[in-house]
Amino acid sequence: MEPGNMDFDTNGWMWDGVYYYPHLFGGIMLTAALLGLSTSFFGGISVTNLPYFLPDLGMFHKKKRGKKHVRVYMDGCFDLMHYGHANALRQAKALGDELVVGVVSDEEIIANKGPPVLSMEERLVLVSGLKWVDEVIDNAPYAITEEFMNRLFNEHKIDYIIHGDDPCLLPDGTDAYALAKKAGRYKQIKRTEGVSSTDIVGRILASAKDMKVYEGCEGSSLHGEPHNLNSIQGEESCTNGGHISHFLPTSRRIVQFSNGGKGPGPNSRVVYIDGAFDLFHAGHVEVQSRDNEEILKNARKLGDFLLVGIHSDQIVSEQRGTHHPIMHLHERSLSVLACRYVDEVIIGAPWEVTRDMITTFNISLVVHGTVAESNHFWNGKADPYEVPKSLGMFQMLESPKNITTTLVAQRIMANHEIYVKRNAKKEASEKKYYEERKYVSGD
Repeated sequence: MEPGNMDFDTNGWMWDGVYYYPHLFGGIMLTAALLGLSTSFFGGISVTNLPYFLPDLGMFHKKKRGKKHVRVYMDGCFDLMHYGHANALRQAKALGDELVVGVVSDEEIIANKGPPVLSMEERLVLVSGLKWVDEVIDNAPYAITEEFMNRLFNEHKIDYIIHGDDPCLLPDGTDAYALAKKAGRYKQIKRTEGVSSTDIVGRILASAKDMKVYEGCEGSSLHGEPHNLNSIQGEESCTNGGHISHFLPTSRRIVQFSNGGKGPGPNSRVVYIDGAFDLFHAGHVEVQSRDNEEILKNARKLGDFLLVGIHSDQIVSEQRGTHHPIMHLHERSLSVLACRYVDEVIIGAPWEVTRDMITTFNISLVVHGTVAESNHFWNGKADPYEVPKSLGMFQMLESPKNITTTLVAQRIMANHEIYVKRNAKKEASEKKYYEERKYVSGD
């Protein structure tokens, strides 16, 4: 027998002691180390080796615990919600396991910023429809007060409060998140550049200033019949001037909004719906109304995989007029991708649903909302759904009409002076932010 094996056998009692009585034996070894005694009797383990040996003893083994479940909180007005809001919530969710979102009350928005375009009910529906949101708190305060912060920590078990790197100041000039920072429970994310609610309002104001917005007009929603905008507005595009989009789309951003590259299974029932989806998270409130069945949610229920076609800017402009779309193709695509009911989008979908397209994407059913039905919607073009209708795979879905793009524009124009003044102030603040901003890593 080799010497090494002989030593192990000779001192087997010691290793048995370590295995069966780790706490007792560890105490003996620790006492020996503190007294400076030789440990040769204990199997030739020297005192200098003790620090490397002790961590392996049972007395130092703490019960392994699972990773702490982290809950994070982010609040906002989420008025005229856009992909920038969605990206902020995506980043916030990445900092924890569950994301709780506070939606600021109408009263708090009025007191701090002016009248909101969308009501609390509408904004709640929009936020809860995003794929990264786990819980929603309604009527959240604009500023994180000590009372509300304690409520977040104790009742909602929040670990961290999240906000973007752009400053959020109260009317008196103080930091709205000062208490959270002082408590050491604050984390910062990177603001999504190129878009803001102020920017969206500016685009709407620019597109609406030369057009007449008719009260109660039907068929002018995002899926509805357009006015003859060319005859009203001339050939000027809303993308001209100071309200052109500054969003710079990247492949990484599209991947971040996607569902991890998961496509439909070979036997999946793929449902297809298309449209402009301009101002999806504002003008498309009608597709997510709590008083009506949501068209996208209902479309998703009809199959296993919901594929959404986003029409190109050119198609939207041809059908809605030169002032449309308000948001360009990639902005609209990200907004739709952020919806929890959507599995995939076609960026720049064709006007007609062709037989080749049905085969390529293995589409089982094509659906369309009734709000888009009008005598003039197709503007003299052929029926885009002729092929799926002939194949018996077309279905109309009832769409609520309570909120339309026109209604959103009317709300803004009804408070035109207020929004113009507010936008001027906010634009100055945003300009200052961009001039002074520094690179923030991670998004």
